[in-house]
Amino acid sequence: MDSLFTLSGKTILITGASSGIGRATAVLCAKMGATVILVARDEEKLNQVRSMLEGSNHICKIVDFADYDSVESLVESLPIVDGVVNSAGINNKYLIKFVDEVKMDNMFKVNCFSPALLIKHLLKKKKLAKGSSIVFLSSISSTYATISNALYAASKGAINSLTRVLALELSSMKIRVNSIQPGMVNTEMVKAYGLSEEELEANAKSYPLGRLGKPEDIANGIVFLLSDASCWITGISLIIDGGVTLR
Repeated sequence: MDSLFTLSGKTILITGASSGIGRATAVLCAKMGATVILVARDEEKLNQVRSMLEGSNHICKIVDFADYDSVESLVESLPIVDGVVNSAGINNKYLIKFVDEVKMDNMFKVNCFSPALLIKHLLKKKKLAKGSSIVFLSSISSTYATISNALYAASKGAINSLTRVLALELSSMKIRVNSIQPGMVNTEMVKAYGLSEEELEANAKSYPLGRLGKPEDIANGIVFLLSDASCWITGISLIIDGGVTLR
C-alpha cells in the first residue's frame, strides 16, 4: 500500500472500540494495514468488532475507563504503539440544577481524566513510539452550546485544552497530538437520547450538508491524523460537522 495514508506496520490503540466511532475507526485502521488493539468494557462486543477487521494479530482488552487502576493495568500489558485514539466517552444530559458531585465526577473521569492518565502511563512506561500520533475525541459541544449539555461540553472543552498543551509537551519526541470535534453522529450514544424519528430528521435538516454524520465520516478524519499524511499537523481540533457550526 504505497501511500502516505497507509497505516501498514503501525500498531494503533483504540478506546471505546466496541461501538460507534471507535468501531468504525478500528475497521478502517485495519483496512489501512494497522494492527489494532481494541479497548472497551464489553468483551462480547469487542470480539464481534475483531471479527470484522481485515488482517490478523488484532488484540482485545477489557477495560472500564471509570476505573483508574484498570487504565494503568492496561498500559502494563501493551506493546509499543504508534497511535492512540481516545474514543471512549459518555454523555448523560442534565440541566445544571440537577448536577451533583457524582455526576460531575463520572463525566470527567471517563471523558477527560482517564484519557489523560492513559497518555501519562504510556509515556512513563515508554509504550509510545517516537513519531506516534494521539487523537482525542472532542465535540462541537465544547464551543456550540445546547441546553442540558453543560457537563459533557465542559469535559470536551478540557480535551481541547489538553490537546494543545500535550502537542507542545510531546513535540520534542515528534509525537503529534490532535483532536476531532464531531457534530451529531448517528451512533448508539445519540440513540440513547430517546429522540423520535421526527426530531432526528429536524436535526438533520439543520445541517448545511443535509444529514447527520456517520461514524465512518469521523473515522476518515481520525485515520488521516494517525497517518503520515498529517505529519506536519499537531495541536489542532478538526471540526467534522456537516457545516452545522457555520450557522
